Amino acid sequence: MRKIVAFLALGSLIVSCGEKKEKKDGFEMNRTKKEVKATETSEGVPVDLDNKGVGPIKNVEFNDEIDQEMAAAGEIKFQAICTACHMAEQRMIGPALKGVYERRSPEWVMNMILNPDGMLKEDPIAKALLKEYNNAIMLNQNLTEEEARNVAEYLRTL
Repeated sequence: MRKIVAFLALGSLIVSCGEKKEKKDGFEMNRTKKEVKATETSEGVPVDLDNKGVGPIKNVEFNDEIDQEMAAAGEIKFQAICTACHMAEQRMIGPALKGVYERRSPEWVMNMILNPDGMLKEDPIAKALLKEYNNAIMLNQNLTEEEARNVAEYLRTL
């Protein structure tokens, strides 16, 4: 009996996916994905590679090649503390982080990791993300600059 119910539920889910147009009381609703402009993310938050954010990090320079040792240390830290709210390719409580450096500067990313409280109070992008993610604040994980730099290096591998 459970298998039949599960099969029917799965079938209804599959049938309900896709483009739908519903007409209710004189207006039409179109449930297709909206096209995203190149100047904003899928969340509708502007892309800004010049904003360095608010915090201790003023300059970050990435080498052409990813530092595998730093990235490995960053991955361990990321898996331990960041995966509660972030995934690489899927939005959760916080944004997906794959391709983050196509949307944000390395300095902004590290300042968000090290100083989320200050960023959420003063940085316009952080404020927009806070609004977009239902006021779910990013907690300060009290990482050192070295740990944050390792996480930043790991994010390059996504």
